[in-house]
Amino acid sequence: MNKRWKQVSFVAAACAILLSGCGPKDSPAPFGGGKAAGGPSEEAMAGASPEVQSLYKSNCLSCHGNELEGRVGERTNLQKVGERLTKDEIVKQIENGGRGMPGYSGKLKPEEIDSLASWLAEKK
Repeated sequence: MNKRWKQVSFVAAACAILLSGCGPKDSPAPFGGGKAAGGPSEEAMAGASPEVQSLYKSNCLSCHGNELEGRVGERTNLQKVGERLTKDEIVKQIENGGRGMPGYSGKLKPEEIDSLASWLAEKK
C-alpha cells in the first residue's frame, strides 16, 4: 500500500505542477485565463476574424497567452508558429492534441479548427 500511495502522490504533484504553469497565480480565471482587463492585444490578434478571436480567447488563451507568447514552455509559443508548422500540421495538432495539449476535435467544429489553423499558419 505504501508504494501505491507514493505513486498517487507523484501523479497528483505532477498534475499540479503542469496546471500551475498555464498562467499567473493571481489570475481570477481558472488556469490563468487572461488579463483581468480583457485578454489578447490587438497586435496579437492581427488578422483574426471576430470568430477566431472568440475561439482563441475561450480555448487557447490560458496556455498560449495574451501575446501568443506561450505560458507552458517554448512549444506553446504561437507568435511564429507558421514558420514551424504548416496549416495541415496545425489542424492535426488542434484536433488531436499531444505534447501536453488536449485535443479539440470533439469540442470545436471542423470549420472552427480550420479558421484557427489558417490564422495561426500566417504567424511567421
